[in-house]
Amino acid sequence: MTESERRTGRRLERAILDLLERRAPTATICPSDAARAVYTGHDDGWRALMEPARRAAGRLVEAGEVEITQGGRVVEPAKARGPIRIRRVR
Repeated sequence: MTESERRTGRRLERAILDLLERRAPTATICPSDAARAVYTGHDDGWRALMEPARRAAGRLVEAGEVEITQGGRVVEPAKARGPIRIRRVR
């Protein structure tokens, strides 16, 4: 992983936590919310940050900060396929 990728990953982690902090305790966010928050352009370039955002959420799961859900159920980041939501640990 390059230094630039590590920096982007840290920015995505902060964006996830900041977005959740501004929402109700039971609220969830989509990884795209974090990708859009970090992306500085005005086009759909944020899409390139979707996988890095999912990986950032996975690191936050490992740190005990958030949970990843699908269909309202907690799933392991490595096993999640398709759309996911991110929420605070309950």
